[in-house]
This record gives sequence, structure tokens and C-alpha cells, in this order.
Amino acid sequence: MKVLKLIITFLLAALMLFGAFNHVYAPEIYAPFIPDFFSESFANIVSAIAEGIIGIALIVPKYRRWAGLGFCILMILFLPIHIWDFTKEIPAIGSKLAAGIRLAVQFLFIAAGWWIYKTSPKTT
Repeated sequence: MKVLKLIITFLLAALMLFGAFNHVYAPEIYAPFIPDFFSESFANIVSAIAEGIIGIALIVPKYRRWAGLGFCILMILFLPIHIWDFTKEIPAIGSKLAAGIRLAVQFLFIAAGWWIYKTSPKTT
């Protein structure tokens, strides 16, 4: 179980760091997911910072517990975007099936972040 947790933790860290990089390198990828009432550049900058911090913190054992909670919260904050995309006639992700799968994965991400938080040792 310990090895599985480390694998999942490092995969999520890589996902966060890749996402942070992409928000800066190729922000146009995320444009269809950003609601019109948000500034695209602001949303990309804030997302890049949050994802970068969480990604790095997931790697560092001392901060892993709080990074798991941060990941969980971030995924909850992103949940409305994926629900909104699923309800669109033509989802930004491509198809209704892809949007449905992405929405289901979002719930798995929330659970994974919570699991990391709850199973990581408390540090001072």
C-alpha cells in the first residue's frame, strides 16, 4: 500500500507540474475551459502558481499531507468547470463521452487528494 501511495502521489505531482508548465507555455489549451467572466491570463497565472506549489509540495514528504489537501481543494474548485463543460452541447474537451469521463476522473482526483491528506503523517 505504501508503494501504491507513493506512485499515485508522484503521478499527481507530475500532473500538477505539467499542468503548471502548460498554463504558462500553452495557455490557449485552457481557453475553452475558462468561463467568459474570468480573465484568461489571470486564470492561467493563478492556476500555474497553485498547481506548481502543490506539485512541488507533493514531492516533499514534510509537506505531502497539506499538498494532498491542497490538491483535493483545487480539484473541488475545478469541478464546476468540468460539470459546465459536460452540460455544453459541444464540450470543450471534445465529446460528451470524453467530458463524462473527465468528470468522473475529477471525482477520483478529489478522493486521491483526500486519501493522501488523511494517510500522510502529521508533521510539525
